[in-house]
Amino acid sequence: MKKSFWSLSLTTALIISSVPAFSGSASAESMDNLNSEQKEIQQQREEISGEIDTKNSDITKVVDQQEEFTAQIKVLDQQIETTNAEITAISDKIDETNANIEELKVEIEELKKKIEERTALLEERARALQLTGGSVSYIDVLLGAESFGDFIDRFSAVNTLVTADREIMEEQQKDQEMLEEKESEVQSELEEQEAQKEELDGLLENLDQQKNEKNALIANLEKQQSEIEEQKEELEQRDSELYELEASLENQILAEQERLAELARQREKEKQEEQRKADEAAKSSNSSSNSSTPPATSNPPASPVSPGTWTRPAAGTITTYFGSDTLNGESRYHYGMDISGAPGTTISAAASGYVTTATTSSSYGNFVMITHSINGQTITTLYAHMNSLSVSQGQYVEKGQKIGGMGNTGYSFGTHLHFELHEGGWNGAKSNAVDPRKYVSF
Repeated sequence: MKKSFWSLSLTTALIISSVPAFSGSASAESMDNLNSEQKEIQQQREEISGEIDTKNSDITKVVDQQEEFTAQIKVLDQQIETTNAEITAISDKIDETNANIEELKVEIEELKKKIEERTALLEERARALQLTGGSVSYIDVLLGAESFGDFIDRFSAVNTLVTADREIMEEQQKDQEMLEEKESEVQSELEEQEAQKEELDGLLENLDQQKNEKNALIANLEKQQSEIEEQKEELEQRDSELYELEASLENQILAEQERLAELARQREKEKQEEQRKADEAAKSSNSSSNSSTPPATSNPPASPVSPGTWTRPAAGTITTYFGSDTLNGESRYHYGMDISGAPGTTISAAASGYVTTATTSSSYGNFVMITHSINGQTITTLYAHMNSLSVSQGQYVEKGQKIGGMGNTGYSFGTHLHFELHEGGWNGAKSNAVDPRKYVSF
């Protein structure tokens, strides 16, 4: 596109520099070139506008993705915060459990000491039995009493020993079980807490990895957005250059229209002078008729012509007037009048002037624009949707002269003539369009 754009700029510059200054004849070639260049620029601007719309859509999508990933990162941050809190809590529990283990170790040492002492006592008693040969029993001790009182004393002593032995054994067993239970309980609790911490550490690592991935995606999207915005800026710059070029062409076209309007004014003066001379000649003659025959033209009118400066451009029924209107259920502003008729119905110049444009477009279809000079005022008329053109750019036409046939070309919904009237030169904004009935009788 860039190559086309710069070649277009060069071509246009050459055309603009070659447009002739005012002369006594119309330059159809210059208007053809100017209109062709303007149409090409407008087409390129439409393409650029479409590309800009695409870039805007791409930017919107990228921004939406960024917002989506940002929201996901926000969720991840909350999960990471929660996980860190859980890790801190479980770490505190582990520290507490380790502290309990240290305390338990002290208790264990004390229990081990008690157990060792009891074990030593029991071993001492066992050795005492071994020294006696192991033949002395508590029954022998009781039966060896010399009196009932001695028996009671012996029984009490034996009972005390038996009870002491039993208590020592029970306490020994109880302490052993407590020791094993505490060791198992604390160890199990520590293992469970360490497993939870390991799981949380793994979850935190996974969350950090996800966050890093999301941040990388966002960084990539931001890079894409930056690239798209640069491309958009380049397109907007090119569109701005094309806009300036189009404005320059528009001024050239308006200047050419004014030149043609000046030619039309000169032609109008010449016709008035010819008419004056014809009237004087008629008065001086002894003709039996009081009327004069108008001079023939090379292009006689193709349809009845109304008297005066203006004539109706085509026969038929007026279907749409100038002003606010509705088309296919949608409101619009209609900048002209529509006259329906049969295909090929003659379309005539509404007034004498020079053909500014005789070409085709997607909206107007086949259309003609004529520049007129009416009492020193420049007026442009436009005739659209024709099925044929009978004139060419730069050609001078008389009021009522056939310029084409009624059709249904371009953006049209039935055979008709769309007729516009502009006070001054035609412009794309149609800001100077007026109701044709201001000048033309229908």
